[in-house]
Amino acid sequence: MSLIEVRNLVKKFPIRGGVLNRVVNNVHAVRGVTFDIASGETVGVVGESGCGKSTLGKCLIRLIEPTEGLVAYEGEEITGLSHSELMPYRRKMQIVFQDPYSSLNPRLTVQATLAEAIKLHGVVKQSGSAMDDYIDELMRQVGLRPDDKVKFPHEFSGGQRQRIGIARALSVRPDFIVADEPVSALDVSIQAQVLNLMKKLREELGLTMMFISHDLKVVEHFCDRVLVMYLGYVVEEVRTDDLDNTAQHPYTRALLGANPIDDPDDRRPLVILQGDVPSPINPPPGCPFAGRCPLVMDRCREKMPPLEVKNGAPVACWAVEDGKAPEPLTRAGSRSPASA
Repeated sequence: MSLIEVRNLVKKFPIRGGVLNRVVNNVHAVRGVTFDIASGETVGVVGESGCGKSTLGKCLIRLIEPTEGLVAYEGEEITGLSHSELMPYRRKMQIVFQDPYSSLNPRLTVQATLAEAIKLHGVVKQSGSAMDDYIDELMRQVGLRPDDKVKFPHEFSGGQRQRIGIARALSVRPDFIVADEPVSALDVSIQAQVLNLMKKLREELGLTMMFISHDLKVVEHFCDRVLVMYLGYVVEEVRTDDLDNTAQHPYTRALLGANPIDDPDDRRPLVILQGDVPSPINPPPGCPFAGRCPLVMDRCREKMPPLEVKNGAPVACWAVEDGKAPEPLTRAGSRSPASA
């Protein structure tokens, strides 16, 4: 059974102007997205900056109100619920923010930060020793010393702050977590530690996750399946167990081609995208990737291809439908025939 169901989700941010402050245009952030997340699954969302990844994640947990569409949790629609009706779901769905420096209140100690969420959702029924013991256990769970709970955020490193953010998300015992680029603001040496911690907690606690990132290498390591977004659309869904050889969309192939390789002797096609990402304020007709796609055809500029199963996986591309998709990439770590 799907834990999360999303149907035709749309999010527009109005642009106001003029003396009367009327809506003169919209930023089209998320454009008719549909997908499911199974219980226990980790789904990655990748794409360039501005493609709608974070907006999608925040719409799922109602931090941002969707403009249109449906989001359901365990079969119950949550998009139309009031704030009070949504409270039970707030506990079940949490988020780890991208920036560990701005996502924590600088005036609260770690203990006060965690206790605030715990009290709001009634996870621990009484204060005192029961609350202290629960917070101590949370600190140990994310790899921090219990004694550190009396410190303020500025006394921690970036990686430690992100661990506090993870502890805050876990403090209400959620089932579903949106991880919004949780390692992008950290040093490379710290990223692996935080990713390994999240992977360990996911397995131990049986969490379902949406993992938002711009790094396909990280997604391939961490996720079961990936949604590739471009200018608000999901243009491909693909399993990560053989990502190099199963990805079909030219945009996904370009992202994979930009990944660092593990073996310097590895050779793979280098796809250099020309042009810029179109404006989300005035998106072009047809496929938004048409202006940069090496396989573009006339109808690509006229009509957006539907996200349909082609060759065993959902992809939105007229070229794939016509059998013009590029050849599979050589997997990292193995030589291509040209370099053998």
